[in-house]
Amino acid sequence: MNEEKRKKILGVIDHTLLDPNADDGRLRRLCEEAAAYGTASVCVAPSAVAKVKAAFPSLTVCTVIGFPLGYQTAAAKLAEAADALANGADELDMVMNRVDLKNGRDDAVTEEIRRLKALCGERTLKVIVESCDLTEDEKIRACRCVTEGGADFIKTSTGFGRGGAALPDVALFRAHIGKNVKIKAAGGIRTASELEAFYDAGCDRIGASGGVEALK
Repeated sequence: MNEEKRKKILGVIDHTLLDPNADDGRLRRLCEEAAAYGTASVCVAPSAVAKVKAAFPSLTVCTVIGFPLGYQTAAAKLAEAADALANGADELDMVMNRVDLKNGRDDAVTEEIRRLKALCGERTLKVIVESCDLTEDEKIRACRCVTEGGADFIKTSTGFGRGGAALPDVALFRAHIGKNVKIKAAGGIRTASELEAFYDAGCDRIGASGGVEALK
């Protein structure tokens, strides 16, 4: 991998720390690495948003909503999202309600996404569908919900499920999302070759906790 491509891949990484056992030292190193290597964002726990934004105001700060299972009520997710935005979050990665999707309540899934996007306004909303737990038909329906709900990204995985990002899912999403929806791959992407493969597959973002280390 040449230097130009390395920098391009670093520029799409959401440099992530969602380990509940992480201390403030690890959080600071994450932010310092993001600033030094030019990652797209840092993705941190909701409780860390305000302190990260205060200490590193130039960084794009992403956080998670309804994490990691996504079966909270829409009202709970909206309250969590409003708090994160008030604390300075620039991007939200929301976990889709798979219970509703699996029970055929696609309209409810779409409406929840629509309400979150209305709250975000110009700020970025990514919807995590946890593709390892979905059938092909459910993945296609999830693409439709994300598109019709107006989200900015569809995201493969939380990284806390039984499986992570898979290249065939990226191709399936590309075939079924709307033209304004981008793709984020996350979960289990650790090596430089894996990062390159997902980048080459057309992912606009890649969520990774070790991506910077792999590309240093």
